[in-house]
Amino acid sequence: MPSPRSGRERRAGSGGRLEFLSLSQRGPAAPDSPSRRREPAGAAGAAPLPEEDCMKLNPSFVGIALSSLLAIDLWASKRLGVCAGEGSAWGSARPLMKVIEVSGHGIPWVLGTVYGLWHTDSPAAREVLLNLLFALLLDLLMVAVVKGLVKRPRPTHNKMDMFVTISVDKYSFPSGHATRAALVCRFVLRHLVLAVPLRVLVVLWALIVSVSRVMLGRHNMTDVLFGLLLGYALYGVVEHCWLSPATAPALFALWSR
Repeated sequence: MPSPRSGRERRAGSGGRLEFLSLSQRGPAAPDSPSRRREPAGAAGAAPLPEEDCMKLNPSFVGIALSSLLAIDLWASKRLGVCAGEGSAWGSARPLMKVIEVSGHGIPWVLGTVYGLWHTDSPAAREVLLNLLFALLLDLLMVAVVKGLVKRPRPTHNKMDMFVTISVDKYSFPSGHATRAALVCRFVLRHLVLAVPLRVLVVLWALIVSVSRVMLGRHNMTDVLFGLLLGYALYGVVEHCWLSPATAPALFALWSR
């Protein structure tokens, strides 16, 4: 007859083995265990976000401000493009706006200045016209360079029926007409003796040419505003580099007869 002690030892031994087996047979934690639930989804082995995505998720104040100004510029420019097509609100005024467009184009101004240089006999007039030609060529060069660098497309509601365009004219920023209008306006007011009504007309012409660019749908408002500032600044360059018989005798000898 087995003793009570040996029975208890067998039970204890079997219980120990059962407990050992239960511990050894436990696999990894179940997927729905609390430890698993505490881990964020996709945390294991997740690649870091690209830098551009982080920038989009955390935009700077400057970026938000520029985006808002761009949206306002596009919206306002489209609303003001009342002569962009024949079916626009002021479509009947489109032919007049296109005449104003030609009046601010670079080719008529350059050809007119060259014609004046060729036919003038006055040394003073020759000096003014030669510097006007220099200003117009500088204007064409600077506008072409900025347009080629920025490459901002023209407004979507623009009709590509412009007067004599070149390769960079498919871009919008800045407005060459506005730049030229501001430059010529300052030049004429500074170097031509005009009566007050004529001076007022020159200023009005520059403003009308600039506004017509938005009304025709050729440019956005910021294109025109920057063009006016650029033309105003270019006149300062012309004044600083003023050509005279003393500084550029070869040029004056070329046009003298």
